Amino acid sequence: MSKHVPPPEGPKDIERIDLKDALEERYLAYALSTIMHRALPDVRDGLKPVHRRLLHVMQLLRLDPNTAFKKSAKIVGDVMGGYHPHGDQSIYDALVRLAQDFASRYPLVDGQGNFGNIDGDSAAAYRYTEARMTEVAKLILEGLDEDTVDFRPNYDGSVTEPVVLPGAFPNLLANGSSGIAVGMATSIPPHNAAELCDAALHLIKTPAATDEKIGTLVQGPDFPTGGIIIDDRASILEAYRTGRGGFRVRARWSQEELARGTWQIVITEIPYLVQKSRLIEKIAELLTAKKLPLLADVRDESAEDVRLVLEPKSRTVDPLLLMEQMFRNTELESRIPLNMNVLSHGKVPKVMSLKEVLREWLDHRKEVLIRRSNFRLNEIARRLEILEGYLIAYLNLDEVIRIIREEDEPKPALIKRFTLTDNQAEAILNMRLRALRKLEEMEIRNEHDKLTKEQKGLKGLLNSDDEQWSRISDEIKAVKEKFSKKTPLGRRRTDFAEAPEIDADFEQAMIDKEPVTVVCSEKGWIRTMKGHLEDFSTLTYKDGDAAKFTFHAQTTDKIMLFSSSGKFFTLDAAKLPGGRGHGEPVRLMCDLDAADSIIALFVHQPGGKRLVASTEGDGFIVAEEECLATTRKGKQVLNVKAPVEALVCSTVPEEADHVAAIGDNRKMLIFKRTEVPEMARGKGVRLQKFKDGGLADAKLFKLKDGLSWIDSSGRNWNVTDLKEWIGERAQAGRLPPKGFPKNNRFG
Repeated sequence: MSKHVPPPEGPKDIERIDLKDALEERYLAYALSTIMHRALPDVRDGLKPVHRRLLHVMQLLRLDPNTAFKKSAKIVGDVMGGYHPHGDQSIYDALVRLAQDFASRYPLVDGQGNFGNIDGDSAAAYRYTEARMTEVAKLILEGLDEDTVDFRPNYDGSVTEPVVLPGAFPNLLANGSSGIAVGMATSIPPHNAAELCDAALHLIKTPAATDEKIGTLVQGPDFPTGGIIIDDRASILEAYRTGRGGFRVRARWSQEELARGTWQIVITEIPYLVQKSRLIEKIAELLTAKKLPLLADVRDESAEDVRLVLEPKSRTVDPLLLMEQMFRNTELESRIPLNMNVLSHGKVPKVMSLKEVLREWLDHRKEVLIRRSNFRLNEIARRLEILEGYLIAYLNLDEVIRIIREEDEPKPALIKRFTLTDNQAEAILNMRLRALRKLEEMEIRNEHDKLTKEQKGLKGLLNSDDEQWSRISDEIKAVKEKFSKKTPLGRRRTDFAEAPEIDADFEQAMIDKEPVTVVCSEKGWIRTMKGHLEDFSTLTYKDGDAAKFTFHAQTTDKIMLFSSSGKFFTLDAAKLPGGRGHGEPVRLMCDLDAADSIIALFVHQPGGKRLVASTEGDGFIVAEEECLATTRKGKQVLNVKAPVEALVCSTVPEEADHVAAIGDNRKMLIFKRTEVPEMARGKGVRLQKFKDGGLADAKLFKLKDGLSWIDSSGRNWNVTDLKEWIGERAQAGRLPPKGFPKNNRFG
């Protein structure tokens, strides 16, 4: 047997790290990297690092709005190679989005070639497309080479890149932004630049301006695809005040009249970020599944502009109802979230209000102005130093020429002879001979005077806070003028409106109104016969079963069922089984207990009322609307406990002023209607007092017209002299008038 050899020992310098600590540390580093360098935009220029690097590279490539286009591949390659080593596809996707006029409200890139479309088709490969900057991008970059912002080394330290851009355009709010980081996300819809400039100018003038005032100047989002926002002003203001909320955006539509009284709906604008082809697919799927009963067909007639055509099922359909159905079931209405989670000062993730975002942008603009002014002052100081050296040279031209000709080292000699600075001496030595002409001295003096005046103005600017804000206001006014609402790019595209109040059952709206006869047997088998039958004797039933309820209705009606347990159930007349055979058990359509019997079955009358009462004689009046059940389980209205059951469910005529009640003991009592309360649910009050037995029947009538009933022979009786039986509620009553049926029912 071979001897066991122990495993070799590992290196001695291995450091043991707790797995939990290592995971926490590495995940936190990943989370911070995602938040800071990928997902959240900087509040100052409204850009994420990839967008900032794209614009910086395009400026280095001199792709100004008025220059020739360059291949997107060149731009993407330079960005990836020098600044953003994260894959060419992600960089190109960012470039494409900046160029899409349906995705960016104010595009930063001017694209040439196929950059995708609103149908969701992707852009052509970057070797086919070309790009350059737009005027908006130029504004955001303005002053970048004048020490307005800090630069940092790139990923490999070979070059530097800007930490943030000067941002003379309110890009964060104007173009919006969205991103998902680790544990947080951002979603900012686009806004109108002219409105943002108005709000910023107001904030400069009134730093303590209220959120409400800022919210009135910035009316709401302004989407590149238009649409209509249907939120009320209060909710929009609240969203801007807190930095969190959302906006409901609907498609813009109009009704187009066609021949012979027909019409169609034409949609010309769809909500932001909705892909048109996907929207049409979804509508087609719903049509196939018969979930859009008011719609017959959908067509896409779009060319460059959006044009979706919706055909109604029939010309009698209400267009508002059709569109409400479309808004509820499709992306023709979309909710755009607002979550202004941005990097404050480029470092701290924070949810800001509209006012805070504008404030930070203005503070950044002030810092840019100060740094730009200091940079210009340094430039002026250097130039003035050189100009003063030139003037000395002109005044002592012969001596300067002599020193240059005769001295081996003319630079130190010039410095010593005329007490010049190193820069001045270098500039004199670098002068061209043709600069020695006579007119040059005058030009130098004019430039010196001009620069001195500018220097004085800049120093005054840096010493005056008011003057700085005045300069920033002028810059913002220039931006507002450039993108005013009178310009094609600056005009507001998204409008505001209130959603019409339509509370409709769309399935009901599509049902054709047709007459039917509802038939229900004693054992609870229910069906509908077409038309209003006059002769019920021809109806057939199962063996041992017989007719219990037969009445006329319409297919659009709701049928109400009252059970002995005191519950109301609601059935749709259109959904009841047809007249072939004996129908179906009503217990299949609602959760009616096997022990329960059907007390009443009738057509629901809006505004109607019912008197409900139990076998014990307790009851009340209830509005039919209160009895409508929305589920199969029904709605408990009359509270009863076994062995007591619900017994009466009689109509309440509008003019009825008295109640007639009769018990099993054949005693009848009449009392005023006002003594019976109207309730939505409960046990009710005692209608009549009984020594033995309980309530047999009850009805409401108008005393002046007399009390009527139908006897066992089918004859109608009417008694007007009822003084003997009139009393107060809960009394015992007296034996009924002559001719009253033996079954103690009013018929």
